[in-house]
Amino acid sequence: MLRAITVGLDGSRESRAAAEWAAREAELRDLPLKIVHVWEPVPEPMAQAPLLGAEAQQHWTERIPREAAAGIGLRHPGVEVIREQLSGHPGDVLAEAAKSAELLVLGSRGLSRIGGFMVGSIGLSAVAHADRPVVLVRALEVAADEHEPDPAGVASAATPFLPVVLGLDVEHPDETLIEFAFAAALVRETSLRVVHGWNPPPYYAYGAPANPALHEGLALGDAEALAKVLRPWRQKHPDVDVVEESRYGSAAVHVVEASREASLVVVGRRIRRSPFGAHIGHVTHAVLHHSTAPVAVVPHS
Repeated sequence: MLRAITVGLDGSRESRAAAEWAAREAELRDLPLKIVHVWEPVPEPMAQAPLLGAEAQQHWTERIPREAAAGIGLRHPGVEVIREQLSGHPGDVLAEAAKSAELLVLGSRGLSRIGGFMVGSIGLSAVAHADRPVVLVRALEVAADEHEPDPAGVASAATPFLPVVLGLDVEHPDETLIEFAFAAALVRETSLRVVHGWNPPPYYAYGAPANPALHEGLALGDAEALAKVLRPWRQKHPDVDVVEESRYGSAAVHVVEASREASLVVVGRRIRRSPFGAHIGHVTHAVLHHSTAPVAVVPHS
């Protein structure tokens, strides 16, 4: 059975934007779309209140995903849409739903095209615990944002996709993360921009006088390390145009800057089995909160 593109929907503006993004992704990948609506049970005294009775519960658990599926069916007639209603804590339920998904798509409150995301606790929980890639989509995201402007400078969804940006740690490169980024660029028929941030070792950074030759040598070494990591992937995916950027300074800052001209940003999350803490990593956490493009977080060993 084909995995589906799964989206968490609660009726909010951000989740509706996520559902539209998920439908476009399902269309690109020729996969079904699964709309998951999670009903979080309320305490018994509140459940007995008139406004939270059986009719209200039926409205929220049936009408929202039904109407969303109908709308997506009209706008994306080639996409098979599946609806699923689940109960429990949304973060836990969505992380569990991701296990059978190609990827999980969630909405995140958009601050602005410049300000990026405001990631809530449910989104962070799902990102931190899902075993499959999770994509965060801003509430203000529309299809044209992921494409180049037309010749007149007008936003358009009919033009080529902007590049896919991959934030990569060359000291700990992971095949799952790199493969996901190449596949995303391939399905969009666009280039892959690989961004790596580096800093000199502490014994060079502290107390040492400025040494341009040393800095140039370190920069060259990191650029060569990035090229070495990507060489077999260039051979595996010759149809993907790869742009390598090894830049001095914070990796998070450079990836966020690159997100301003990206259709999708791809970052990794190392899987840790401890039940405590978010386990996202400082670079991925910063990118999630400040990227202006949708962000795919790919878990890896």
